[in-house]
Amino acid sequence: MRLRPDPIVTPEDLERGKRALVRDAAWATLAGALYGGVILVGFAVQLGASATLIGALAAIPFLAQLSQVGAMALVERARQRRRITVLAVSISRTLILGLALIPFLGEKTLQLSLLLAAQIAITLFGAIAGCSFNSWVHQLVPREALGALFSRRLFWSTVLSSLGALSAGYLVQRWPGTDKIHAYSIAFAAAGVSGFISSYYLTRVPEPAMEASAARAPILELLRTPFLDRDFRAVILFMASWNLASNLAAPFITVYLLRQMGYELGTVTMLWMVGQVATALTMYLWGRLSDRLTNKAILSVALPAYFAGLIGLAFTAFPRLHALTLPLLYLVHIVMGTASGGIGLATGNLGLKLAPQGRGTAYLTAVSLSGSIAAGIAALAGGVLADFFAARQLSLTFQWATPGAVEQVTVLQFRHWEFLFAISFALGFYVLHRLSRIREGEEHSERTVVQQFVIEAVRSLDQLSSIEGLRTVMLFPLGLLRERRLKSRPPL
Repeated sequence: MRLRPDPIVTPEDLERGKRALVRDAAWATLAGALYGGVILVGFAVQLGASATLIGALAAIPFLAQLSQVGAMALVERARQRRRITVLAVSISRTLILGLALIPFLGEKTLQLSLLLAAQIAITLFGAIAGCSFNSWVHQLVPREALGALFSRRLFWSTVLSSLGALSAGYLVQRWPGTDKIHAYSIAFAAAGVSGFISSYYLTRVPEPAMEASAARAPILELLRTPFLDRDFRAVILFMASWNLASNLAAPFITVYLLRQMGYELGTVTMLWMVGQVATALTMYLWGRLSDRLTNKAILSVALPAYFAGLIGLAFTAFPRLHALTLPLLYLVHIVMGTASGGIGLATGNLGLKLAPQGRGTAYLTAVSLSGSIAAGIAALAGGVLADFFAARQLSLTFQWATPGAVEQVTVLQFRHWEFLFAISFALGFYVLHRLSRIREGEEHSERTVVQQFVIEAVRSLDQLSSIEGLRTVMLFPLGLLRERRLKSRPPL
């Protein structure tokens, strides 16, 4: 299979490549959903992993991004990004396929050690592929088309990954017997196969020859350049703060639902899927706003919504589990899923848009490394803090005493994992401060973003049906009752 750069990339080649990029993202995220995220955490919990170990598993993918320093040198030397990307992801997916053997080894300590080692190797090769892939796409796809392309990639990848994770979750939940560990072998095997399909589509994406540079500067000098660029340094600091704040708590949401709330893995994956569906349904809206407004404007709305949902998790079971807990969890996941779609699209576009043309490798690597180091530190710290807060509780109680009785009302209560949500929420204010330092063209208010989002949502509903009045019924269900009431009136 020919993986060398193409001498000429025609418009037809570019369109074919865009379609292949969408299919690659769909299968790659399906592989990720069947192997990582909720499924990986559930597997670790099944093996009896501690919070610190779960934090380490979450931190490894981020800290593995440090290998991008060497990957950047490899890209600059070999100048064959398609070959590097395809080979690296194929090795990574072969290792994912090998995870299917772990449940048959028997001894839990050995299983956890192998899982940790496999996670390190998988993510190292994934990081090398990511560095090469970012440079490749940065040169291939015109800037004005990035919003539409990435929204399509995120939409279809969200759909497939949601179905994959939900299937795997219910497979584990309905596995006969109490020892469900062997159900994970099927999920890991399916993840490996999905990954190989993704690798095939990557080979169908054209690669333009890398632009010739006057002289190859040392790697450390290349990495230092983005930090000396005042405008781009603001992007780096923002991405680092966002990754620090979000990954202090996000990797442990699944553990919180499984251990503290006691839900089955099928229910947890259903909650995760609802968030992913919310992301998918709003992805085109965020994509249109990204091309029309700015990524900064989108983040100014999506970030507060995300952190509000995160702190909301701590209050869904307040003061204890009740009938509305599960509906509230679904609502929180919808809010966070919608916000995550805008954040993922805008943060991805921000670096690609503001990185100088021809120097994308160094600039995007600087963003990735800074964010990954912050995320890795946050995940490790989150695991340590979770073990520290395991036997601690903070409550705020008001007491009302009368001559005949004493009544107490608890208005605030944090236990174990909920401390992480509160700390992450507090750090969110600093993230918004860093966002305000970024310069990205014309400024837009949060109100404008919300208005444009609603307009795009209404327009999308209009496109779903040519039946007049359907939009009113969908946006405001009482409209249907009004129509029926008018029809039931006798004619005058």
